[in-house]
Amino acid sequence: MIISISGIRGILLNRRNIPIMSMPIESMLLAVNSNFLVFSVSLDDMMSQSFASLVPTVAAAIGSAIFVITFRVRGTIAVEFLNCIQG
Repeated sequence: MIISISGIRGILLNRRNIPIMSMPIESMLLAVNSNFLVFSVSLDDMMSQSFASLVPTVAAAIGSAIFVITFRVRGTIAVEFLNCIQG
């Protein structure tokens, strides 16, 4: 719970560039993964453990793809220049 609240606070306070905004999102994913692992141990379920190992991998791949595509299209990843992200 504390990690999730600090992640939301980090997103609201740090709006300078996209990599700094993605760090609190990763901490919120860490909180969700911690919940998956705790409940998998208490319920004796291996599916949650495998899902908890898959989530950070997929999140990192999607985040990296967003950074690369944004930088190629716009030439910068600063948030103040990305106010009109439209198709």
